[in-house]
Amino acid sequence: MAPGGNRGWLLRLVIAFGFAQGAVSMARPAVSYRALALGADERAVGVIAGVYALLPLFAAVPLGRRTDHGRCAPLLPAGVVLIAGGCALSGIAGSLWAMALWSGVMGLGHLCFVIGAQSLVARQSAPHEQDRNFGHFTIGASLGQLVGPVAAGALIGGRDMAGSSALALVVAGAGAAVAFTSLWRIEHPTAAGPRTEQGARVPVGSILRARGVPAGILISLSVLSATDILTAYLPVVGEHRGISPALIGVLLSLRAAATIACRLVLTPLLRLLGRTLLLTVTCLLAALLCAGVALPVPVWALGLVLVVLGFCLGVGQPLSMTTVVQAAPDGARSTALALRLTGNRLGQVAAPAAAGLIAGVAGVAAPFVMLGALLLVSSGVALRAPSTGPAADRKPTAGHAGDDPEGDSGDDPEGHAGDDPEGDREDDPEGTPRRRALRRPAR
Repeated sequence: MAPGGNRGWLLRLVIAFGFAQGAVSMARPAVSYRALALGADERAVGVIAGVYALLPLFAAVPLGRRTDHGRCAPLLPAGVVLIAGGCALSGIAGSLWAMALWSGVMGLGHLCFVIGAQSLVARQSAPHEQDRNFGHFTIGASLGQLVGPVAAGALIGGRDMAGSSALALVVAGAGAAVAFTSLWRIEHPTAAGPRTEQGARVPVGSILRARGVPAGILISLSVLSATDILTAYLPVVGEHRGISPALIGVLLSLRAAATIACRLVLTPLLRLLGRTLLLTVTCLLAALLCAGVALPVPVWALGLVLVVLGFCLGVGQPLSMTTVVQAAPDGARSTALALRLTGNRLGQVAAPAAAGLIAGVAGVAAPFVMLGALLLVSSGVALRAPSTGPAADRKPTAGHAGDDPEGDSGDDPEGHAGDDPEGDREDDPEGTPRRRALRRPAR
């Protein structure tokens, strides 16, 4: 079936991603609570949260290259197996070391699923449908991020914190397994092969030296690190301030709901402010709000801070993807986006570990101050990042609303949709190289 045909596969993929992402979003705070119940301190919680991204850190680029020239669908069930197994085995683990190991397995499964799913959307969508289909695809991630923390909060609590958190992790594993029911015949036979001819690979150093690629990677890393540390450390803040796990789950879901709202209005925001100013303002505001989480404010004020913070954090991932796509050398966009994903995972390893060390010395509020400083640096980088590119200069044409170059191309699944070069219409391999060269501004 040619790209742009029946979209039943997309609905099934959205459903599968919703269950997989919901399981991960439910398991992350549950892992923190179970670790605390097993005697972990703030430092150990940070290390366990960092291990979640350690295995994916080494696998992102090889998996990205694989999906460029092979089938995508096999990565989906493999990811589900690893997510479900990591969740369930974290629930029955009796030591912090075992919990760290299974947390890493869960992270590897999430990476496999996200890379396979994003590549599938890009490959099976017609060029003018890619923005729209990526947007629909990320509904699954957003719903999972919305429901997962609430479900965790509903199950965790009482005197037996170790038992209730273990139950939440086992339930999360069962929820991930439900994704199998939507993965049947999800890849079209005509889309299973490579879409581009293999040529000489552009060296990684050349990609990283392209103006705009480092900026996109840093912005994405900062935003994802903020989201990750919020998920892992808000339960610790709740324990210190006497906020119940159920209420912490509601607060995390409010953050996710605000991110959904942001992406619904991203296109008019881009038309109003432009990509560079929007990235700069939201990173700067997120930096101030992250520092605000460290203040001993009432619960209602903390909820308001998280809502605005979630809205600001919703901008960075899709726009940093566009920045990397437009800045990467021709023929190396897939590798550049894989490097962006590697940067995300590096942030997920380093940021929680650093947060744990800082929290152990300066208290649980210190990691949020660290996040504020990181986002402040990102706002400065965003201000200097190039704002022009082939997609940025093109106006949408009538009858192709999904081709809006400033539109929301999807969530990042660590949060990360669109981490494929075909997610940008200008990068479609069927486009004319000469026309792309004419449109690309001189560097």
